[in-house]
Amino acid sequence: MVASFAPLLVDRDASGQPETDSASPREQGKYKLSGSKRIDEERRLFRAYLERGDLGARERLVERFMPLARQLARRYGGSGESLDDLIQVASLGLVKAIDRYELDRGTAFSSFAVPTILGEIKRYFRDSGWTIRVPRAIQERRIKVNRAIPALTARLGRSPSPAEIAEHIEATSEEVLEALEAAVAYEPLSLDTSASGSDEDEVGWAQSLGEEDPAYETVEYGASLAPAMQALPPRERLILHLRFVEDLTQSQIAEKIGVSQMHVSRLIRKALQTVRDETGSL
Repeated sequence: MVASFAPLLVDRDASGQPETDSASPREQGKYKLSGSKRIDEERRLFRAYLERGDLGARERLVERFMPLARQLARRYGGSGESLDDLIQVASLGLVKAIDRYELDRGTAFSSFAVPTILGEIKRYFRDSGWTIRVPRAIQERRIKVNRAIPALTARLGRSPSPAEIAEHIEATSEEVLEALEAAVAYEPLSLDTSASGSDEDEVGWAQSLGEEDPAYETVEYGASLAPAMQALPPRERLILHLRFVEDLTQSQIAEKIGVSQMHVSRLIRKALQTVRDETGSL
């Protein structure tokens, strides 16, 4: 079975020739062994590592199968993620496959390693590729929806409706719409992007969607008045808050704190004078 995976172990370019940058000469030399010799050498290395804990054998196994990891990583080269990052993830999957491989089961290592490496790459996309974290169930449903759309488009000769996609993936229309909306979280639009979609338009989404907050004008006032307000007795601070923040009338304040309106008026004048004196001394 290992021999059937041999074409995967060496990357090839469009002409069918091995790529010179896919593996080092030392790595490529390993695949010049005949099929039976290669299998015997791999089994010897696996026994050395799995039975005797020989880390050197493990390192040689990683070198031997790195072309396979690179080949699988390149399948996702057009995803927008860095190819170097994908190769690192595939390498991690390869190491896990080597550590988990059971030699005595008789399964070819390539047969075991391919789904393990692909699983690691897909897990990377689920956990790290999303700019905004969404539940894993929605992420996986989005993958199903993305696969269903081109298949249904080819079969129907038109773009499928949410209901048709839902029937195809055995989900509800609401779940399909949720998955389509979640796709925005994978690569959200930058606020610096042109609102019209034209490169010549200098007005971005931040300028078109944003607005001035009137509270900005009060920030400086608040910072200046804070020390003066702390100098007031608690009741006078409360009265000023009710009058100038909650915009209550003197009558409403008098009723709320249980004093006369005239007394409230005197307390306001006194508090304001204290604030003026405090802020004038800053």
